Amino acid sequence: MREDRQRLDKWLWFARFAKTRTLAAKLVTSGFVRVNGQRTDNAAKAVAVGDVVTIALARTTLVVRVEGLGERRGPAPEARQLYADLNGDNATLVSGGDKG
Repeated sequence: MREDRQRLDKWLWFARFAKTRTLAAKLVTSGFVRVNGQRTDNAAKAVAVGDVVTIALARTTLVVRVEGLGERRGPAPEARQLYADLNGDNATLVSGGDKG
């Protein structure tokens, strides 16, 4: 693969949208991920900086733009630098807890 591209499952894992790379691949193959508006079921699909990735999770749908390609699966602050959140409602992966 070219240096300016990275496998989709690997990028999702590096960006911490999935706990393991296997789960990231299953997320893609199950049809819950779109790249630039096109549904993909190929975990080896190449993503590049500037691509828009849409991820349908259990309680939210995330729309992010790829800002960088990871070298490793680092801590959360490092992972957040790999994407820009394009959601208008500022959805979060983990809620702050229900206190109602």
